[in-house]
Amino acid sequence: MGEYVAANGTTIWVESRGQGPDVLLIAGLGDPAEAWEHQLDGLGDRYRVIAFDNRGAGRTPLPEEPLSVAMMADDAAQLLRALRVDRAHVVGYSGGSAIAQELALRHPAAVRSLVLVSTWARSDAYLTAMTRSWHWLVTHAPDERAMLEAFFLWIYTPRAHADGTVSRLIDEALAFPHPQSPRAFQRQLEPFTRHDTLDRLPGVTAPTLVLAGERDIATPPRFGQEVADAVPGARFEVLPLEAHQPFQESPDLFNARLHAFWRSLAPDGG
Repeated sequence: MGEYVAANGTTIWVESRGQGPDVLLIAGLGDPAEAWEHQLDGLGDRYRVIAFDNRGAGRTPLPEEPLSVAMMADDAAQLLRALRVDRAHVVGYSGGSAIAQELALRHPAAVRSLVLVSTWARSDAYLTAMTRSWHWLVTHAPDERAMLEAFFLWIYTPRAHADGTVSRLIDEALAFPHPQSPRAFQRQLEPFTRHDTLDRLPGVTAPTLVLAGERDIATPPRFGQEVADAVPGARFEVLPLEAHQPFQESPDLFNARLHAFWRSLAPDGG
């Protein structure tokens, strides 16, 4: 069961499962906490797994003032404090990886370890053009299903389109009772497009694992390699045959990789 938690001047919707070392999952563009269902269930037998709705997604309200990645990183830090979590293993995916980078830089004491999935440090012309196309796609697609069908071409592997996974995810998104409005999608997208930590990443002190999907066309592995090269001591791994959202397409593989990383830091994952 989820709950609203007051943090950083807003109310944040939070889902939490299990007991053990604390894990904070930070979702990407448009994703509510439910995107992490396989991790909430699959890791909850060994960890206390926390997922939440970023501002403007799911049940967490969109602020009147402009959104920034720093604001959302402060949200995450204050959420941990509100939940009485001193330090957590932090996992950030896509836009959530931008938030996780800022969290590690702005609140290093809160981050026990860092996993950055489908990540980047600075947009180039390719990434900028892609996100500009998403900006108009959400308002110019014929309907919401058509928008998701087009958007998910960037997110999932061809096999997920072929085996019905994408169709199922679209049906679930359309049935979700807390949909993100087109304007909220655009307002979340804008700070992610401006994200730039490349020159500051050498200041990350947490043990870091960077995961990239071999077939990710949204943030190809070269982006993750750039992040890993900038973070002192970071490990970089490419997941064969995976695309932008491996934690949904191959959750058992993904969860096992997280657990192995955390075990390598401490025998109990802590």
